[in-house]
Amino acid sequence: MMLIEETAIADAALPVDQFKAHLRLGTGFAEDNVQDEVLKSFLRAAIAAIEARTGKVLIERGFSWRLNGWRDQAAEVLPVAPVASIDAVTVTDAVGDETALDADAYRLEQDSQRPRLRSAGSSLPTIATGGAVKIAFTAGMSTDWGGLPADLGQAVLLLAAHYYEYRDETALGAGCMPFGVTSLIQRYRTVRFGAGVAQ
Repeated sequence: MMLIEETAIADAALPVDQFKAHLRLGTGFAEDNVQDEVLKSFLRAAIAAIEARTGKVLIERGFSWRLNGWRDQAAEVLPVAPVASIDAVTVTDAVGDETALDADAYRLEQDSQRPRLRSAGSSLPTIATGGAVKIAFTAGMSTDWGGLPADLGQAVLLLAAHYYEYRDETALGAGCMPFGVTSLIQRYRTVRFGAGVAQ
C-alpha cells in the first residue's frame, strides 16, 4: 500500500498573517515578509503532524492510493478522512496494462472516520496476482483555512509556534507534541476497537 499526496496545499491557503499575529511578530516594517517562507514551512509541518495524528486531512487536496489487493472484496476502507470524492479507480494487471473502471461500478460511502470505496454491485473487481489498483480521490475538511473547525485551526497555530520557538532544539523526545495541541485534536482521532480491526 502506498498513499501519495498528488497536490500540495497552496501558499494562499496557509494562514501566514494569523500565524504572525499569534507569534506577536512586529508589523509595519519594510521587511514584514522576510520570514514568510520560514513561517509557511512551520505551518506545513504542523498541518502534516496533526493530519498524521488524526488521520484527517485538513485542507482539501488530491491523493492516490495504490493497493496490491483488497482487504474486503465488498468495500475498501480509505486511509484518510473525510473523502469528498473518488476521482478514478484504475486496475493494473501483472504485465502493467491499465483499465479504468467506469464511475458507475463503484461509489463513495462517506464517513467522518472510515470512508469506503464500495462496489456498486456485489464485489469490487478482481485484482490479478502481481497486479494492483490505484484509487484517486479528493480529501479534506475544508477548501480553505477559514472553513476549518476553530479547534483544529488553533491546534495548527500552537504546534507551528512550538516548532518556531524550538527550531534549534534537537533534544526533544520522539513524537513530542505540546499538551494543548494533543487535547485540541483528541476528539478527531480515529477510534479503534482492538488490534487489526479494519472495519
